[in-house]
Amino acid sequence: MHDHAPDAAGIRGASNRRLLAISLGITAIVMVVQIVGAVLSGSLALLADAVHMFTDGAALVIALVASIVAARPANDRRTFGYQRAEVFGALVNGVILLVLAVGIAVEGVRRLADPGPEEVAGTLMLVVAVIGFVANAAALWLLSAAQKRSINVRGAYVEVLGDLLGSAAVIVAAIVIVTTGWTAADAVASLFIAAMIVPRAIALLREVVSVLAESAPRGMHVQEIREHLLRATGVVDVHDVHVWQLTRGAPVFTAHVVVEDEVLRDGGSGALLSELQGCLADHFDVEHSTFQLEPAGHAEHEPHA
Repeated sequence: MHDHAPDAAGIRGASNRRLLAISLGITAIVMVVQIVGAVLSGSLALLADAVHMFTDGAALVIALVASIVAARPANDRRTFGYQRAEVFGALVNGVILLVLAVGIAVEGVRRLADPGPEEVAGTLMLVVAVIGFVANAAALWLLSAAQKRSINVRGAYVEVLGDLLGSAAVIVAAIVIVTTGWTAADAVASLFIAAMIVPRAIALLREVVSVLAESAPRGMHVQEIREHLLRATGVVDVHDVHVWQLTRGAPVFTAHVVVEDEVLRDGGSGALLSELQGCLADHFDVEHSTFQLEPAGHAEHEPHA
């Protein structure tokens, strides 16, 4: 993860940790407002959205802690540092989302099957839902830039997006209740919130699994990289290629490069290494690359080649 100082982007240019902290504050305040509103209005959808925001608040705490841990420098035991902490934080977030979806769905079905005598105060429900929608929109805007470079912030962004959609669903349900008196719209909105959580959680968990399985980053093709490297002067072959990512936006690359004997004999190894690393950095945004330069015929002595 890369933290950046504030820049021309304004408050969105703040570091990931600062953005997560601001989003956490917004989430906590709105959560309290929604809980109070749910109790006073009797709205299950509002309560479900409040529970969702409570879970997101916990997820933001996890993300914030993970970002602090990830900033720790590398050492002799953690040679790549602690950037994978972001991935584990995203994993916890995804699991929380799935558990939340099941809980909301069960309660929503129960309310539809047995509505009970409870009345829903649609007007109060609507006011609180609008407040939640505006706050979630602000938090989403804050995280929109940082989520593109950090899987950890991406997890928080996805959850805030879910909150925004949840608030929109509650607003629609409240309008239906106010205009028609059909209180079952409250339970329907709760089921909608549960349904929209599942695919988001699965997508986040899929990305986490891809990182932990050390798969090549999406959009990065080994054959294309190999072809670029083969264009370098003196390169005969490229094999034993490995590319993975520590976390979103932190790809790592290693390869064995067979070079002409003249390059090694004339002391051109340093210049060739700089050219190869520059190729990866410029064309594929890979900042951490390792190459093993070897003469022709050396691969025959490698049992795994």
